[in-house]
Amino acid sequence: MKIVDLSHLMNVHTPGWVGYAGNKMYYAQNLQTKMIVAQRIDTALHVGTHIDGAMHGTDGMGDMASYPLDFLVGPGAVVDVSKHMDDWAVITPDMIEQAPVEVRDGDILIIHTGWHRYWEGQPEQDLVKYFCMHPGGKIELLEWMLKKKIKWFGIDCGSGDHSMNTSIRLMRPDLAKRFEARVGKSCEEFFGEYNYIHKKSGRHISEDMFPFHSYAFQEGLIHAENIGGDIEKMLNQRAVIGAFPWRYEGLEACPCRIVCFQGMDEAVEAVGDVAKAVLGSRRIAAGQSMGGPDGR
Repeated sequence: MKIVDLSHLMNVHTPGWVGYAGNKMYYAQNLQTKMIVAQRIDTALHVGTHIDGAMHGTDGMGDMASYPLDFLVGPGAVVDVSKHMDDWAVITPDMIEQAPVEVRDGDILIIHTGWHRYWEGQPEQDLVKYFCMHPGGKIELLEWMLKKKIKWFGIDCGSGDHSMNTSIRLMRPDLAKRFEARVGKSCEEFFGEYNYIHKKSGRHISEDMFPFHSYAFQEGLIHAENIGGDIEKMLNQRAVIGAFPWRYEGLEACPCRIVCFQGMDEAVEAVGDVAKAVLGSRRIAAGQSMGGPDGR
């Protein structure tokens, strides 16, 4: 078996998403005073390579403790679409389907855009380009993923949504203006509205940004962001892919290692209630009743 790590190195310089704090690490005690070293980390959860739970973008479902291991770990593909990418490029289903690797129904999907090159500490580091000008899909790609029953997907960008289909367009109106000049439309016109029904209240929802966080999460399609590490060793290959966040009840996202395992059977079975995330009905800090990742 071969193991390839798709995780970025994390340190005190690791940035959070736009508008989010990064992290700090410090010594709570040290050898010369207490005979033992103890450290503390204060961090946002959307820092470095991490996975978002459905709780991050929808009501009452999908904290980190609710995801069984055979959801987080399973067969999948790393698809290279980098030849199609440029600032603010749109990732389409055709790009994925035309890649020389098969994406099967129920897979875990990792999308390589090449944007990991601009991450903190890389030779081409450019954090404005990385976070504010990265590619992403429109609603067509989301619907394709739902049709393919993709378990979860990861991308080597700052968000699972296109950078200009997030609140970055409000935080950086200068860049939004450049994007709109480039495409000849406003952000709202270019991406359009999407509509869905709130699964708990039945409310009709119409939104014009963050479809891969709100609509997708409600449907159980979550994603990992800031994929990197040795991703280029896995381009257009299949593997058993795993994400390993903390088993932390009530946590809406978590930094994690994301790893490809090659040379092993693709069949994955979670054994035991812990691996299956069988916790029963419970309460989170916000007071919402929690079940599994789909709200049950």
